[in-house]
Formats: sequence, C-alpha cells, structure tokens
Amino acid sequence: MADQGFQERTEKPTTRRRRKAREEGRVAKSMELNSAAILCLGFMTLYMMGPHLAGQVMEVMRHTMTNAPQIALSDPTFISVFSDSMLKFFVILSPVLIIMTLVAIGINVVQVGFKITPKAVELKFDKLNIANGLKRLVSLRSLVQIVRDSVKLFIVGFVAYKVIDSEFESFFLLPDMSVVQFAGVMGKLALTLVLKIGAVILVIAVLDYMYQRYEFEKSIKMSKQDLKDEYKDTEGSPQLKARVRQMQREMARSRMMQAVPTADVVVTNPTEIAVALKYDPSEMDAPTVVAMGERLIAQKIRELAIQHGIPVVEDKPLARALLKMCEVGQVIPANLYKAVAELLAYVYKMKAKVVK
Repeated sequence: MADQGFQERTEKPTTRRRRKAREEGRVAKSMELNSAAILCLGFMTLYMMGPHLAGQVMEVMRHTMTNAPQIALSDPTFISVFSDSMLKFFVILSPVLIIMTLVAIGINVVQVGFKITPKAVELKFDKLNIANGLKRLVSLRSLVQIVRDSVKLFIVGFVAYKVIDSEFESFFLLPDMSVVQFAGVMGKLALTLVLKIGAVILVIAVLDYMYQRYEFEKSIKMSKQDLKDEYKDTEGSPQLKARVRQMQREMARSRMMQAVPTADVVVTNPTEIAVALKYDPSEMDAPTVVAMGERLIAQKIRELAIQHGIPVVEDKPLARALLKMCEVGQVIPANLYKAVAELLAYVYKMKAKVVK
C-alpha cells in the first residue's frame, strides 16, 4: 500500500501540467535578473540623461531662488511652491522612471512571456499559517537561499572595494577641482562602480535563472500515477468512453430507424442484411442509403418496412454490395446505379399495378 500511495516523480511534465502551473503563477523566474537589468540599464539611462536632468533641476531652483521675495509675499507657508516644485521634479524624472518601468516589464516578459494570471494574486490563507511559515524558514531551500545571498553580498562588496581602491589615489586631487570637474569624476566613478557591480550581479542572475529553471522543472515532474490520472481527466476512463460510444451508437441507430418509413424500398439478403434506399429526383442526384444493418438490426428494418408498407425485395448480391460499399446517409456508388435503377423500376411498376 505504501508503494501505491507514494511514487517517485520521474516523468517529464505534460503540456497540460505546464499550462496549469503557469495559470497558478508558478514559472521559472529569477528576481536577480530583474535587479541586474534595472540596475545597469537604469543607471546608464540616468548617466546619459544626467546633464539634461541636472540642467532642468537647476532651472527650477534658479527660478525659485530668483522669485523668492514675491513667492514669500503671495504664499508665506511655501506650500504651493513646494507642491509645484515636487510636480516639476516628477515631470523631469518621468523619462527615467518610464524607461526603468519598461525595462522591468520587458525583462519579466523575456523570462516568462506575457500572461495575466489572476490565481497568482489570490489570497491563500495557508500562506498565513505560522507553522507552515516556520517550516519554510528552516527548510533546505531557505538555507540554500541564505548561503547564496551571503555569497552574492560578499562578491558584490569585494568588487566595489576593488573599484574604489583602484581610484583611491585620485581622491587626493578632488579638493583642487572645480565643482564641475568634481561632479564629472564622481559621476564616472559611480558609473564604473555600478556597471561592474551590475555585471557581477548579471552573471549571478544568469546562474540563478538556470537554477530556478532546474528547480521549476523538478517541481512539476510527474509520477506514472499522475500521468494516468491526467489521462483519465482529459480523455476519460475506458468505461466512460465505452459508455459514450454506446450511447452515440444508440442515438445514431434511433435516427436511422426513424428514416426507414421514408424509404422507397428495402433490399434484403433475405435474413442477414437489410438496406433501405430512398430516391427523390427533385432533391437527390442518386438513390441514398437511409438505413442498413445486419441480423437483429436487419430484422428491425424489415419489420418497420412491412409495418409502413415499404416494399421489401430480396436481392442477395445487391444487398451485400450495398452493405460493403455504402454508409448511412451516403448516395450509392456509380457502379451500382444500374442494379438499383432496375430495382426501383420494378418497385414503381409493382406500386402502379397495386394502384390500378
């Protein structure tokens, strides 16, 4: 029983399993990759747009300082000035904020594609369970994450130290520089520092993404029992499929029997086969099989034909040929036209004699 209750997940996940995991918000994604992209591209954008942004900020400050006396008279609390200045700063920084937002969205789309998953943001009360939270806190996964973050922090700190140490001698020249020169040197140092740290974080992020993909693939693997259960869910159990097929056959047979009274003639074997034919020159290009069957079904077709006054004609070769070459609702093949035409002519002749 224990073997049946637990099976090792060794099978590759199916497309349905992957789709279900994605709908639940479970995807292979590295937050480190997001951080690296935002840090590098965001700071490069800020560095390239820095002179323009600084000029706009200086213009706002210059305007405020120049008109300070008039502003103080009109608004002693400076509330409106403060709100206007904050709005202007936000407008000035909006290009950088928009670019960083697009970068954040883009890197997520690159990793997992674009799909809105409402289930991922649903409130799940099991996550509020303190006992479960403590289990996750002391799990092997948490330990691996702590070690990984510690190593990452050490590597980033070491790279930052080496970059600053390489420029340490130039710091002694800073007091003799103008404000513009000082800003240029510090900006260049900051850019070098951020890019090198970003490159290190990017390498870590790529490794982390590979690890996340490995963990994700491992988490959605399936056991043989999972595959069987999924097959039953999608295809149905063999018993249910057999029952559905039986019901479909019964419904088709019922419709076929309802069409027997509309036939012009029933060709028999005489006891093993019965084929009901109908021909309406105004609607059909050739005679059509409206019902056919063997043994019990053939007997039922004959009984219905006799009950509704449909001629029943014995023609063993034609009955066998029709059963072999035709389907219900299908016109007869061309090579049987002559035989069926002779049969219908005979039937029409017999009906004419009965009318007289």
